[in-house]
Amino acid sequence: MDYRETLEAHAKAIRQNTIRCIATLGIGHVGGSLSIADALAVLYFDILHVDPNNPQKPDRDRFVLSKGHAGPAVYAALAMRGFFPMQWLDTLNQPNTLLPSHTDKNKTPGVDMTTGSLGQGFSAAVGMAKAAKMDQSPFRVYAMISDGESQEGQVWEAAMFAGNQGLDTLIAFTDYNQMQIDGTVDEINDPAPLDDKWRAFNWHVQMIDGHDVVAIRDAILTAQKATGKPSMILLKTIKGKGAFFAEGQVGSHNMPVTQEQAEQAIKELN
Repeated sequence: MDYRETLEAHAKAIRQNTIRCIATLGIGHVGGSLSIADALAVLYFDILHVDPNNPQKPDRDRFVLSKGHAGPAVYAALAMRGFFPMQWLDTLNQPNTLLPSHTDKNKTPGVDMTTGSLGQGFSAAVGMAKAAKMDQSPFRVYAMISDGESQEGQVWEAAMFAGNQGLDTLIAFTDYNQMQIDGTVDEINDPAPLDDKWRAFNWHVQMIDGHDVVAIRDAILTAQKATGKPSMILLKTIKGKGAFFAEGQVGSHNMPVTQEQAEQAIKELN
């Protein structure tokens, strides 16, 4: 297989394992997990310099899921990379689990930041990039925020600081699926035009198809070459992508999932 086929296969597996993981619990954040599966496939299977055998390696790249409710997709990617056994996915958000609903760095190997309160994870990612610059450390920081999260003032305070400080080892993504928990983003508090806003904050900006693994990979490689400013990659995505019962639905933010639905969706993905 060429790298497109390989990365698409990883993205499909992330979706399948995410659906299976959530169905084991019976409810979960389906929509925003599935919409970032392609980006996670590119990051964890091509881009990130990480070591599953040494998750705390000092010079590792960092990934911060600021939209922490999409943890199930990150857990799927981490398990597939070998950070922990695949069987852990069956324990999502259950008593004594190491895989809580929202990511927790104190519990899950491979998770670099505890997140869930929207906006705070992004600020932490900016802080990591600033620390790397001060220490002259070689690692890059990657962060994933959401379009609904972009309504938070804290996001723009962090964006202003990162742009002002020229944190060019920071590469961020916006999951631009245009839906949030209470409705569509534009009817609640539309942050558009996001591309112009990020440029105004002195960021290098690209807007791409967030389900095209090659476009994602190329955008990251382009962002890595940008100097003097951080990078934002706006991913045009579909909420719940790949699951017939959730795709394109506002209600997929957090929804019940039956074993029957999961089995059919996993079969259709095949």
